[in-house]
This record gives sequence, C-alpha cells and structure tokens, in this order.
Amino acid sequence: MPAPSLSTVVSAPRAAPAPSLVLAMAAGAGFSVASLYYSQPMLGLIAQDLAAGERAVGLVPTLTQLGYALGILLLAPLGDRFDRRNLILLKSVLLALALGAAAVAGQLPGLLVASLLVGLMATLAQDIVPAAAVLAPDAQRGQVVGRVMTGLLLGILLSRVVSGVVAEAWGWRVQFGLAALSVLAMGAVMARALPHFAATSTLRYPALLGSLLALWREQPQLRRAVASQSLLAVGFSAFWSTLALMLHARLGLGSAAAGAFGIAGAAGALAAPVAGRFADRLGSPAVARLAIAVALVGFALLLVDSWLPAVALLPLLVVSALLFDFGFQSALVAHQTLVYGLVPPARSRLNALLFTGMFIGMAGGGALGSLALAQWGWHGVAWLATICAGGSLLIRLR
Repeated sequence: MPAPSLSTVVSAPRAAPAPSLVLAMAAGAGFSVASLYYSQPMLGLIAQDLAAGERAVGLVPTLTQLGYALGILLLAPLGDRFDRRNLILLKSVLLALALGAAAVAGQLPGLLVASLLVGLMATLAQDIVPAAAVLAPDAQRGQVVGRVMTGLLLGILLSRVVSGVVAEAWGWRVQFGLAALSVLAMGAVMARALPHFAATSTLRYPALLGSLLALWREQPQLRRAVASQSLLAVGFSAFWSTLALMLHARLGLGSAAAGAFGIAGAAGALAAPVAGRFADRLGSPAVARLAIAVALVGFALLLVDSWLPAVALLPLLVVSALLFDFGFQSALVAHQTLVYGLVPPARSRLNALLFTGMFIGMAGGGALGSLALAQWGWHGVAWLATICAGGSLLIRLR
C-alpha cells in the first residue's frame, strides 16, 4: 500500500470534522459494538437449539465481553503506534469473519470460541472513538465524541431489539449472518470516509503495552474514572444479561419482548451529545457525578417490584431502563472527555485502560447477575445493580 500523502494525514485537529464524517464514524462504532450484544436476547433460543443449560449458554455473552476487554487492552493501544484507518479496516474484515463463524457453529464450544473472537475484533469501535477525539478541536472534543458515542450506544441498545425480533422470526443463526454483512458494509463506508492518521508514538509493541502501567500509575484521575465507570458497568450488564431469562420465567415472554426493552434504553443514548457539551462547559467530574446519581435512582427503582402487582412490572422496567441507561451513557461520555484530555499523544492507550476496566465490569456483571438470579431471584439482581451504582457514586464524590 503506498504511503498516504501529507495532505491526507491527520496529525492534529484544525477545524471541526464534517457532519458526514462524524455520522460515518458514529455508524461504524454502532455496528461494530452491536456485535457484543446480539446474543443476549437470543440465549433462550441458542440454549434450545444447541441443547445447552442456562448457565452454560450464559458463557456466550460473558466470553464476548471478556474478549472485548482483552482486545481493548492488547489491541486498542496500537492506535497510537499505527494509522488508525488501517486498523479499523482490518478489524472490520476479521469481525465479519468471527460473526460468520458464530452463525455456522454446530455446537456450544464452537460458538464460545467464535464469541471470544467477536469480542476481540469488535474493539474497532475503540479505534473509531479516539479518532473522533483527534479530529475534533479542543473546545468541541466533548461534543464530537458525544455524537460518535451516540452511534456506539445506539448500537449497544438497538442491537437487542433487532436480534430479538430477527431471532424469533428467522432464528439466531440468521441474525449473526446479517451482523457479519452489516460490518462488511460499514467497513466499506469507513474506507471511503476516514482520512489517514499519523502515529503519535514510536514505541515497540512491548514498550507500548508497558506504558499502560506508567499511565495508570501517573494519572489518579484516570484511576478514579476507570473504577467509577467499571462499577456502574457491573449493574448495567447484570440487568441486561438476565432480563430475557427473567421475562421468560415470570411473564412467559420471548426474545422479541426482551429485545424491545432496548428501545427504552435507546432514548438514553440521546444523552451522549448533551453530556459531551456540558462536559466541555461545566467540567467532566461534575457531569459524571450527576449522571451516576441518575443511574442509581434507576437501579433502585427495581427494588420495589416485589411490592407491585405483576401488571406494573413492565412499566417499572421501562422507567428504570430509561434512567439507568441515560445515567450510564452520560457518565461514560464525561469520563471519556476527562481521560482524553490527560495525555493527548496517548489517547488510544488511555481509552484502552478506561474501556478495559469498563468491560471487565461488564463481564463480571453478566456472571454475577446470572449467579444472583439463580440464587436470589430478580430481587438479587436489583440489589447487585443498586449497590454497585452506589459505590460508583462514592468514588466520584471523594
């Protein structure tokens, strides 16, 4: 591949990126990260088709989240070392192949391996978001990152709606196949839309990874942001990972109903650009504190379900999802805006540390949520989410 000309290489922001470019990045982030969540509303169908138990099939989203965390830690820092555009295009192809492997898996072990690979390659979303931070002027970084994060968060939430409906109508394998095609299509769009990016580091790969530890030690604001967002992610993932099983057991509802709850959560994705603008004006810590408080209220509402009639359960879940999704997403944008401003040449590595911690929390939330549901029922999941959100707020208030 010929070297890009200097006129097409981005090394520092000059003006706000064109709206069409921001839209392309938002869509690319959304379609890639959606791959992490397609399986959640389909777990019942997958378990039935592959003759697997609930606990065994629960490893599908858990391994996907763990793969994502590992990919962020091991692959996302490469964005500081190489052209982000090339990394994004390569990962698009590999993610599509992993999704295709999930679609044709004949037994649960094969699906688990494919799920791990999906998580690893879906980290292309974490190459797109730092790219947006590089393209944006300093005074508009929160706003631009917030718009791209709107696409990413809509991908997270609407993926459940789409997969629930598609899986119920045509089967879970069709959903994975369509996901592979969507990632290839977005890869083609990104190939045309993205400029080339100049590397900001010359470190070799071992030293690049080693610098993560130095950044962690030297940046207390980074450590607080990671700890706070990770605890919030435990509650977020515990809810979404167990919702389908709870709705099926208590109300006899299928995967489409579970996926439809993503519509309620998607409304919260509109908070991302708003949170970004307020983070630019008021400061990221203040926005993060307010956002976490909103999420805490949303989780705490789940605790009253045992005192309400069954007919009130669905409205309660919708209101709760609106609140905690709004809070979770706003807190994430605020923490990203804060972290990206700490050491600009290391944005990919800072992003890697933030999202590694968050998705470890996601994976832990999925596992702990399944355990809480099995041992203490839905009330146990509600207590888990509320306690974790309270801990997240305490960290930010210190």
